[in-house]
Amino acid sequence: MLCGHGSRSQAAVEEFAALARELPAYLPEGWELDYGYLEFANPVIRDGLDRLREKGCEKILAVPGMLFAAMHAKNDIPTVLNTYAAQHGIEVSYGRELGVDPKMIAAAGARVEEAVAKANAELGEVPLSETCLVVIGRGASDPDANANVSKIARMLWEGMGFGWCEVGYSGVTFPLVQPCLEHVARLPYRRVIVFPYFLFSGILIDRIYGFTDMVAEAHPDIQFVKAPYLGTHPKVLETFAERATEQVGETPPPNCAMCKYRTQVLGFEAELGAVQESHHHHVEGQGASAPGSNVDDCTLCDTFCTGLCRLEAQDQHHHHDHAHGHHHHDHDHHDHHHAPYPHADHPLGPESARKLKKA
Repeated sequence: MLCGHGSRSQAAVEEFAALARELPAYLPEGWELDYGYLEFANPVIRDGLDRLREKGCEKILAVPGMLFAAMHAKNDIPTVLNTYAAQHGIEVSYGRELGVDPKMIAAAGARVEEAVAKANAELGEVPLSETCLVVIGRGASDPDANANVSKIARMLWEGMGFGWCEVGYSGVTFPLVQPCLEHVARLPYRRVIVFPYFLFSGILIDRIYGFTDMVAEAHPDIQFVKAPYLGTHPKVLETFAERATEQVGETPPPNCAMCKYRTQVLGFEAELGAVQESHHHHVEGQGASAPGSNVDDCTLCDTFCTGLCRLEAQDQHHHHDHAHGHHHHDHDHHDHHHAPYPHADHPLGPESARKLKKA
């Protein structure tokens, strides 16, 4: 059972479904496979579980369709699975996220190499030692997940021999894409490869590429090159398959060792022992065409979602206590039951989007 996040972007939903169609070829013969989404898109996780049960499956191996384990993988998906297992008396085990894995690093390296080869062909050769790699992760309210992006970046940097490397995030934490790239533009590198460490397309990919174009326009002396995201690279599919098959081994690996809910993590001590619950019922199954899901409907940004909508919704919530009625096309603004992110006001984090507000 492949448990996806879901997206208001139809392209992202279709890419995840395509991955689910390709994955059976990597699994043992005779295994059934189905999928569902935590929020925004259909089918929801429960629907996929129903279909597997109707096919006669007595044990379900669930895998989070996510790169790293943050709140969705650690809290929201397990809550849905545990509730379903209890309701229907069926065994549902839960595997690891894709995580920091040699196969994932190989897939990432292949995407970065694609971008480098294309840039060399179209713009002329630039040595890697004179090139800066920028790896952009999703960004989460979980330092464990954010730190893993840095580890992937270091493996790529050291493995491929780039002159320098920086890490940025598309939301929640810091630095966001624009401040990250503005810092990089001050460094002495002729070429910057911007690589989104993401599985699929969507609003956040649009944001990463949009900010890359914005900073590139301000620095015409630097080549900013947009690398493709991971997608359905064969090594990604291999890793997903392993996350299912390893659950039936003699000793299934633990699925989150450095978890802020299980152990004290610097700066996040207040979340130790937090109750495992999901806050996504209000967006479960909403289609990718939900109100406020695209930039055309937005009065705050022109060509791509900058994240201003999250700040506006947050301001409305703080001042008028009605943020939950606000449909916005960013997904950084979460239900107010979640523990507040301790660095929400960091100047290089989401607050950096305020200066982009149209007059």
